Amino acid sequence: MPWIIFGQMDRFSTDQSALRKLIFTSTGKKNQAKEVQSHYDIGNDFYKLWLDETMSYSCGYFLREDDTLYDAQVNKVDRILKKLYLSEGMSLLDIGCGWGFLLIEAAKKYGVRGMGITLSKEQCAEFRRRIEEEKLGDLLSVELMDYRDLPSCGRTFDRVVSVGMVEHVGRDNYRLFVDCAARVLAPGGLFLLHFISSLKEHSGDPWIKKYIFPGGVVPSLRELLSCAAEDEFHTLDVENLRLHYNRTLLCWEKNYREHYDEVKEMFGERFARMWDLYLASCAATFHNGVIDLHQVLFSKGINNALPLVRWY
Repeated sequence: MPWIIFGQMDRFSTDQSALRKLIFTSTGKKNQAKEVQSHYDIGNDFYKLWLDETMSYSCGYFLREDDTLYDAQVNKVDRILKKLYLSEGMSLLDIGCGWGFLLIEAAKKYGVRGMGITLSKEQCAEFRRRIEEEKLGDLLSVELMDYRDLPSCGRTFDRVVSVGMVEHVGRDNYRLFVDCAARVLAPGGLFLLHFISSLKEHSGDPWIKKYIFPGGVVPSLRELLSCAAEDEFHTLDVENLRLHYNRTLLCWEKNYREHYDEVKEMFGERFARMWDLYLASCAATFHNGVIDLHQVLFSKGINNALPLVRWY
C-alpha cells in the first residue's frame, strides 16, 4: 500500500553517496527554473483536468462539511486575504502566484494593486489571459521572475503573500528567501507564508524528487520562524491546516481518477500511474501527520494598528 510506504519514508536507509545528485540539487537560478518548469509546465490542459475552476494548486479550506473543492479554494483565498487586512489602494506581492486566482480576488474584492511572480511560463501565460479577461490590467501584473531578483525590481509593497512556493527554494536558501521578501515589504507591512511543513528537518523522498518535484524540500516550521526572526519579522499567527490538505488531495485524486484515461492518452501509462500514486500517497502523509500545512502571518517590525482580537 503506497500510504504505508510513504508514511515510513524517514525510516528507510538511504545511500547518500549514490543519491546525492538527486537529493541535493543545485539551488542556482538556472537549475531551479528548470526544476519548477518541469512540474508546472507539464501543461495547463493537464492541470485543468483535475483542479477546480480557480486553478488553485494548494491546500483548500473546508469551512463547511458539504463544501466542494471549488468552495474550499475560494474559502482559502478569502481567509488569506482577510488575514492580510487589505484595504483599497494597498499594494500586494504574490511570490509564486500560480495561475493568479488569489491576486484576481484581491483586486476584485479589495481594489488592491497586485504583482505576481512565477517561474512557470504556462502559469504566466494563463494568468495574463485571465487578467485581460477580467479587465484588471490597470490593477494587476505578472512577471516571469526569480524571487532573488525582487530587491532590484524597484518596488515596495504593503503586503506580501506566498502560497506553496517556499518548498521549491531549498534549505540553503530559506534565509535568502525571507531576506528578499523583507526587502520589498514596507515597514509595518504583513507577510503571509503558506507552506507544506515538517516537524523536523529531512532531505525528502527520493522518488518524489526524481519523478514529481525535482529539487523540492519540505521545510520545518521552526526553520522558517528562525529565519523570519533574523529579519525582524514578528510572528502574529500560526495555523495548521493539515487535515484540510488531506481532504484537498482526496478531491484532486478523485478528479484525477475520473480523467485517468485522458491523462494516459496525453502522457502514457507510466506517467498516469506515477501521478496517481503521488496524489494518493500525499493525501496519506497529511492524514498520518508525516507532513503538515502551515499558514504563518508576520509583521515587518512592530504593527500596533491591527485589531486586538482576531476576527477568526
